[in-house]
Amino acid sequence: MNINLTDKKILVTGGAGFIGSNLCEALLEKNNQVICLDNFATGKRKNIEHLFLNKNFTLIEGDIRNIEDCKKATEGADYVLHQAALGSVPRSIKDPITSNGVNVSGFLNMLVASRDAGVKRFVYAASSSTYGDSKGLPKVEDVIGKPLSPYAITKYVNELYADVFSKTYGIETIGLRYFNVFGRKQDPNGAYAAVIPKFVGQFMKGESPTINGDGGYSRDFTYIDNVIQANMLSLVTENEKAVNTVYNVAYGDRNTLNDLVGYLKEYLSQFDAKIKDVESNYGPNRQGDIPHSLASIEKAKELLNYNPQFSLQKGLKEAVRWYWENL
Repeated sequence: MNINLTDKKILVTGGAGFIGSNLCEALLEKNNQVICLDNFATGKRKNIEHLFLNKNFTLIEGDIRNIEDCKKATEGADYVLHQAALGSVPRSIKDPITSNGVNVSGFLNMLVASRDAGVKRFVYAASSSTYGDSKGLPKVEDVIGKPLSPYAITKYVNELYADVFSKTYGIETIGLRYFNVFGRKQDPNGAYAAVIPKFVGQFMKGESPTINGDGGYSRDFTYIDNVIQANMLSLVTENEKAVNTVYNVAYGDRNTLNDLVGYLKEYLSQFDAKIKDVESNYGPNRQGDIPHSLASIEKAKELLNYNPQFSLQKGLKEAVRWYWENL
């Protein structure tokens, strides 16, 4: 998809993280000036070190919980892509205070700094966790339930703050509710690693992954390039109806964890045949998890012209190849 976005100054918060670093690359490829703000709590220098030689790339090492860092980063920016956050439902259950500090206080700091800097549009990472205990499928943007974790609360509060700021101060905001994003640069290590890179890393070592529950929980797994497209479209849209709202960003299909493991073994065994014989373990369901997730992407298609190109299978083939070459 050809998206006309060039010669803009764009701040990417959390720009050394999985999603943020991919966004930085995509924006630089279109000859934009990119400012990356990151405190490297979860972001990795290796994700962006190849960008340091690009004259259009600037790294500001700072923390969104520090309003002065936010003001410095937003100075002169046309747009903000706010990706900085502490992810992970289990992490938020273990330490809700830090999650709230980063995801709520930090978010508010960024909104205030963006407002004061005259930023035209503030596009932020929202989350499918906002749907909480809502039972209906597919998930439609204006029907949500009660949050099931501190993390989910923080992401919903982000949406409320963004709505108030757009109405009160006139800054344009767009929230993108990401559904289980995966792809290149997603960290397979650590206590809070996402399921796909974690399983890939384990299979590559010949280790048996542990599936939470019976493997029947399902997710709308979303490849990183679909997410990049949604962010780009959110920056360039001139449709007045498309701003000051939220969108599901997903592929619009769901696969069970058992399906996922089957695909991973199939694709990884092309590099190492022994992987197809690695068995999986099953453990208890994880606290705060929702059983099933499936997004309606009709709103994003209609108002943003969103057209995701990567299914789970197509994205996994790309991701598996990247992990095999880089792990």
